[in-house]
Parts: sequence; structure tokens; C-alpha cells
Amino acid sequence: MVALCVVLSSFSSSCTPKLVNSGKYFTTAMIQRYNVLFQRITNSMSLRIGAGSGLPSKRVSCVRLVQPISITSKATNNAEEDAVRDVLTALSTIIDPDFGTDIVSCGFIKDLETDLSTGQVSFRLELTTPACPVKDMFEQQAKENVAAIKWVTKVNVTVSAQPSRPLIADGVPIGLQRVSSIIAVSSCKGGVGKSTVAVNLAYSLAGMGAKVGIFDADIYGPSLPTMVNPEQRVLQMVAETKSILPTEYLGVKLVSFGFADQGSAIMRGPMVSGVINQLLTTTEWGDLDYLVVDFPPGTGDIQLTLCQIVPLTAAVIVTTPQKLAFIDVAKGVRMFSKLKVPCVAVVENMCYFDADGKRYYPFGKGSGHQVVQQFGISHLFELPIRPELSAAGDNGIPEVVQNPQGEAANAFSSLGVCVVQQCAKLRQQVATAVTYEPSIRAIRVKIPGTQEEFFLHPATVRRNDRSAQSIDEWTGEQRLRYSDIPENIEPQIIRPLGNYAATITWPDGFNQIAPFDQLQALERLVDVPEPTNENIRPTTPILVSKENTSEGQTSEHSGLTAAASLLTHAKALKAAKAT
Repeated sequence: MVALCVVLSSFSSSCTPKLVNSGKYFTTAMIQRYNVLFQRITNSMSLRIGAGSGLPSKRVSCVRLVQPISITSKATNNAEEDAVRDVLTALSTIIDPDFGTDIVSCGFIKDLETDLSTGQVSFRLELTTPACPVKDMFEQQAKENVAAIKWVTKVNVTVSAQPSRPLIADGVPIGLQRVSSIIAVSSCKGGVGKSTVAVNLAYSLAGMGAKVGIFDADIYGPSLPTMVNPEQRVLQMVAETKSILPTEYLGVKLVSFGFADQGSAIMRGPMVSGVINQLLTTTEWGDLDYLVVDFPPGTGDIQLTLCQIVPLTAAVIVTTPQKLAFIDVAKGVRMFSKLKVPCVAVVENMCYFDADGKRYYPFGKGSGHQVVQQFGISHLFELPIRPELSAAGDNGIPEVVQNPQGEAANAFSSLGVCVVQQCAKLRQQVATAVTYEPSIRAIRVKIPGTQEEFFLHPATVRRNDRSAQSIDEWTGEQRLRYSDIPENIEPQIIRPLGNYAATITWPDGFNQIAPFDQLQALERLVDVPEPTNENIRPTTPILVSKENTSEGQTSEHSGLTAAASLLTHAKALKAAKAT
């Protein structure tokens, strides 16, 4: 048995797959054969980026694997190499609808084994979430595509999911460091059915196979103790660690002030924020794919505390058809926008009822559509007026559990699918928003939720740090001098920070927080060459200032950077002509 790990570089005109030895020795001939094999695969997987999406089309010769493919082969001859190629080629025709990329390039294929002597093929599909709405389709298509290969007699496919983890755990409270996505359900208007949506959304996600928790953030009027009926109705605390153990109902973890056995909450705002912080951050949530947070009405201390202490992945907005509801909901959407939390769906509750073969809208209609149109939220879900839905909440059994085939359950199921898909997209966008291209010595920036992509000079980013280490907070005087930063500085690590910024670690050990808004305002590189093999040093791109800077003016540092880069670029061109 020989285990190989293949890593394909992206956007490279001459990418050569690298073999990582996992404890076995490889001969030169073996390495050459696998290099040739995977060069063929990458050539056959060439695709056109941007086609049909409104983006400029661009031919890419190689596609980066999000995670390496692990391959185990019974032999190391040409026939087995062809067998591996046949399987990967067959699987590369399956496209993930969320990422728009084939499942091989997404890194979903794990533990691939081929045996020509028996005609057996086995592999594992590792998806981003156990609640993936197309996992059954993936499994069926993978079996059919591989079974269609002439020499294959049997296909064994297993489906798994990546472990629950936040996009970045730095700064996240210990209790939340194994929670992948945190979903806010908010309305800013009381009485619109927000808690009903939060509870049924959570149990819909659990029904799709995800590990889910619910946090009831309403201290003054907690709804969770009424809407679910767990056997253990009082939260327990671990004496040694001072951490809280959540209660459970039907496999979903639950935390609410109503389970704290403290009676009515009669306290001021700062005390409420402290209680919220303690309940949310000291709870041992364990491994969760989704934590649904039921926000209280309003845009005050509690809402701001929640947005500040945890990295919210996305928000679901709940409203009703009345104009009065829209006015308050609009305030909530603006709050999330300022805090860089994307709103992925709007739920219009108590929208209509059907009678005598007709559909009636007793409260009018248009509030949900108005939110969608005014704020650009592309997903709208309408919930009917159903006595059963209200009764289910009062009886402690969520409607999606009590009547999983009903009209309301189907709507919540569609909402769950939307949340899963949008969270996967957002995580991917944030993870790749700011990256470093060493071959061209430039930082690539693609702001989540936009189609804009641009390049920045690393020295420019470092020199424009706005922290107290670089600028005096009292006088505004620039502490960091232009000459303090070498022109050839390169970042060591770039990681996402929530949905609004990236943290950049530099060679001197400094950790810079670079908000996306700030990066958009910096001078940009133009005439950027395509990234190439790292051993080829390209000419330095030209720096230009962004056109819409403050009243068309550029800073002294910006002018110096642009001039220095222009001079370097001119020298490089002159040297190239001389040779």
C-alpha cells in the first residue's frame, strides 16, 4: 500500500504536482510517472472561470484543491495510474452548485483506493457540512459515474463531513471554538414570530443531519422554555471549570435564561449584557455545525453585545406584512450591515391563509418584498397563518417535528437549505478574501459579496496600519515612518477576522488588523502579471492611487510608494530589453 498526497497549485502556467512521502520511499521513476499522470489530470480539468456568471471569463489551467486528495493504490504501475486518472476524471464532472466547482477541485474526495485485479473502487466524500442538501445527489452521481468506467465492477462510497470548527478560532471564547457557524434570527420588532422561526429553523437543520444548538438571548421574556420541553429544565454548572452544561431536547442543545431557575429578570442594561455574555461564552457547546441565536427585539445593548462577543456568520430577518413591522425591521438590517453581518434571508410570517379555494392576505402584503428590494436580500420565505404552528409552540413540540410533511415544515426546510448554502458560500468567500501571491509579490483582495478583485503592494498595506502602534491615538501623529518598512516586505500569515477584516502577521512579529473598507481605499497595483511559478521573479507591478480617495488627494506616503514602484518597474523593463 502506498499513500500519496497530491497538492495542485492554482493559477499557475507551469504547475507541477508535488508528491508528499507518507512513510514510504519513492523511486525517481515512480515520481516521474505520477508527475506525468497528474499533469494529464490537471490539463483535462481545465475550466473557464466566470462563464455564465457575468464575470470576465478566464481560462485556468490548474485548479487549487481546498484539501489534498489522499490516494491509496495496490500497485505502482502504469495501469494503476490510468485507473486513478479514470476515477478522478469521472468524479470531476460532478459540480458543487454552491461553489460552482467540481468536487475533486473542492477537495471532497478522500481515501481513494483502486484495485484493478478485482475491479473495486472505494473513496470517501468529505463535505463541508453534514446538512449538505445535495449530499444524496453527490453520492448517487459519484457511484453512477465511477460505475460507468469499463473496468469497474464495484463502487464503495462513504459520506462524511468536515469537523465542526469556526473559520478562525483566535479571539473566540473557548466554549464556541468548536462551533462552525452562528446564525442570528432577528426582527427588532416584538410579536412577529421570531422565536417560532428560530426554533423551527434549528430543528430543520437538525433534521438535515447537522449538530445544532439554540441560544435564547431574550433575558426579559425568554420563549425557549415554552416552545420546547426538555426533560432537564434547569441548566447545570461544572464546579471545576465554572462552565455551563446546556440542556437538550431531541438532540438539539438549548440555553436560555428561562432554564437558569432565576425567576424574573429585573435588571438594568449592563447587567443584562453580562448575563448574556456569561450564558453564551461559558457554555460547553461542544461540536456544533450551527448555533441559532434568537435575538431579542431592538437594537440596543444586548444586540450590540452579541455582535461583538461572537463572530456571527449570517442573519435571518423575520417580519410581518404590516408597514409598521417593516420600519423596525429596516433598523435591524442596517445594524447588521454596519456590523458586517450579512443578512441571507427574509421570513415574512403570518403572511396569508387559504380558504374556499382562494388565498387571503388579511394584513396586506409587501413588507417582505420591500425588505428584499431595499436591502438586496435575495431570499424571501412566506409563512402561512396556521393555528397548528402556534399550537405547536405552546405545546413544546416544534411544528417541523410534530408535522414534518406539513406546509409550514416545508417552508422551514427550504429556509434551512438556504441557510446551509449561504453559510458555505460566506465561509468560502471570507476564507479567500485576502490572500498573498508570492510569485508576483502582491496581496490579492476580493471583498465578500462583491465581484471586485484587486491587488495591493504588501509594503503599502503595512505602512497604512491604523493601530495605536503606528499612530498616536491622542495627537493623530504618525509614529510609523515610511522608511521603517522595507519595500520588499512580505506577509507571513493572512487569516480572516470575522466578515469584515483580515489579520496579517508580518516578519517583525506585528499582527495587523486590516479591515476590508480600509483595503478598498488603498492605492492599487495595475498591470499585474499572472501568478507564475515561485522560482520566477516577475517585474514589479505599478502602483496607482484609488480614484475616489478623499477629494482626489493622495497622501505623501502614497506618492512616494507610487514613485518608487514606477522607478523600479522602469528599471526592470530597461534591464529586460538589454538582455
